[in-house]
Amino acid sequence: MPEKLHPNIEKVAAVLGEHEVSGEIVVFAEATPTAATAAAQLGCEVGAIANSLVFDADGAPLLVLTSGAHRVDTGLIAETVGAVKVKRATPEFVRAATGQVIGGVAPIGHPSPLRTLVDTWLGRYEVVWAAAGHPHTVFPTSFAELVRITDGTPVEVER
Repeated sequence: MPEKLHPNIEKVAAVLGEHEVSGEIVVFAEATPTAATAAAQLGCEVGAIANSLVFDADGAPLLVLTSGAHRVDTGLIAETVGAVKVKRATPEFVRAATGQVIGGVAPIGHPSPLRTLVDTWLGRYEVVWAAAGHPHTVFPTSFAELVRITDGTPVEVER
């Protein structure tokens, strides 16, 4: 990694260390804001990319870690969490909830813990890649480790 990292990357690295995650953060020369661009850079299937999507669930932030192969069914997610309405969060809402920008939101390293759902589809992959707090970064992990480090709930995210 470069000598001087963005503060969000440093925060994510520190939290990964606290959780004894052994995977090293990978820094790309160019941003990888989508699952497809990240998968192309890594040479893996798009389904092995864990997208960190923030939703507004009745006004509260909800983080859904979904396989890059899926689109989140907000109706299903609303039923799952008991919300009246779940909708994609605005960039401002995402930044306020996570301290990070869309395209680089990590599953950890937020100002306060977020209710988190983890797509069970990610369990199909031995290695899963998640953003590390900045659009130029990812780190390797696993489905089980994502559930553990986020205190997440495994769920299906699409019908």
